[in-house]
Amino acid sequence: MALLNQEQIKEIIPHRDPFLLIDEVLELEPGVRAVALKHIKEDEDWFRGHFPGHPIQPGVLMIEMLAQTGAVSVLSLPENKGKIAVFAGIDKARFKQPVMPGDTLKLEVEIIKIRGPLGIGKAVATVDGKKAVTAEIMFAISEK
Repeated sequence: MALLNQEQIKEIIPHRDPFLLIDEVLELEPGVRAVALKHIKEDEDWFRGHFPGHPIQPGVLMIEMLAQTGAVSVLSLPENKGKIAVFAGIDKARFKQPVMPGDTLKLEVEIIKIRGPLGIGKAVATVDGKKAVTAEIMFAISEK
C-alpha cells in the first residue's frame, strides 16, 4: 500500500510530467531511506524509439528513477523543504537484467552520507526480487 501517491510526491520533489518517473512511495525515512515503485507501461513515450519491436527500459532513466526516490528522502527533511536535489555524480552503476513493459521496478535508496549540501545514496532497483540496477548516486541540494 502506498505511503505517498504521485500528487503527494509532487509536494516534495519538483519533477512533473513527463519527467516525474516514480509512481508511488512505499516507505520513507526522511534523510535516511526511501522505497518507491515505477510501473513500466507499454505506452511510455521512450519505447517508441528504444527499441521498436523490442522495448527495453533505458538504463539512464532507471538511474533517474532511483535519484528521484532518493530525492524524496532528502527533500523530506524540514531544512530541505522547497529545495531541489541535483546529480553530482554516478558511480558503480551496473545494469543486471533488462526491464520490459509490464515490469514493476522497486526502487530502494539508502542515504549513506550527507555532508553539508552534498550526499551519496546507495541505490538498488529490483524486479520480482531480482536486481536490475545498482549504483551509488551523488547529489547536491540547492535552492530552486
